[in-house]
Amino acid sequence: TTAEIAKTAGVTEALIYKYFQDKRDLLHQLLQEYLEEYIIQFNQDLKGIKGALNKLRKLIWTHINVYSTNRVFARILLIEVRNHQDYYHSDTYQLVKVYSNVMLELIEEGVAKGEIRSDIPMKLMRQCILGSIEHICLTGIIFNREMSPDQLTDDLCEFLFKGIETAEDG
Repeated sequence: TTAEIAKTAGVTEALIYKYFQDKRDLLHQLLQEYLEEYIIQFNQDLKGIKGALNKLRKLIWTHINVYSTNRVFARILLIEVRNHQDYYHSDTYQLVKVYSNVMLELIEEGVAKGEIRSDIPMKLMRQCILGSIEHICLTGIIFNREMSPDQLTDDLCEFLFKGIETAEDG
């Protein structure tokens, strides 16, 4: 409840309502702050990595690692917030779109450089990657099960990249 949040934060409930419309607004603000930091960090992490597939692998690992190590963030985003219509009109969603556009740009880079097949729609590739990440992590998030970002990334990239990378002439 808002009263419990206020008590935990050491403030009055009225102070929470001074800054936030309701609990959902508070959740969006928390997500927004986290996502802003996350976007800065993953952009930094991609510097110096050569090749679109290597960059995609890093992005996938980082995404899975965030879900694995920050279960509160993962639960709020995947279970609490995203299932409501107001999410798609929020600043949080705009930041998620920034992230997904970076992934699309990496796919476009891979297509342009001949690393990734050009006969598959790039937006479909992005949606498959994002959907796969969420699907392989969701059970771990819901039931608080152990997740190995290294193993999940290896398995997912093996599966996905074999389907989208160009065949080597041999």
